[in-house]
Amino acid sequence: MISYIWPIALVVFSNVVYQICAKSVPAGMNPLASLTVTYLVGALASAVLYFLLNHDGSLIKEYSKLNWAPFVFGLVVVGLEVGWIYAYKAGWQVSTGNIIQSCFLAAALIFVGFLLYHEALTWNKLVGVAICLVGIIIINIK
Repeated sequence: MISYIWPIALVVFSNVVYQICAKSVPAGMNPLASLTVTYLVGALASAVLYFLLNHDGSLIKEYSKLNWAPFVFGLVVVGLEVGWIYAYKAGWQVSTGNIIQSCFLAAALIFVGFLLYHEALTWNKLVGVAICLVGIIIINIK
């Protein structure tokens, strides 16, 4: 059971800290300059963890298995992080910005799952999307 729960717990914890960090980038600092430090720290942490957790693995051997995904993933991560930093600079609140993007993301991923991965498109999922959209409207009522 713990092997099922810990990854999601890590994602939730990391996402909370991520949002705090994105909102805490100094107001006068260029987000892209900030991300150069972020990615250097991330690359170093990834390398250290790789060697700590993979005693018999060769990093070069792993690189030979690359496909398009890590390269696009790198570009998309920049988009996510720059988007959040600019969203917070534009005045989005932590309490609502993430909820709104999560609702739209959930809706988009239901269709991505259906179209790319042949996951079932059920009425429960469609009703869930509708409820999310209603929630967005309720959250934004002044």
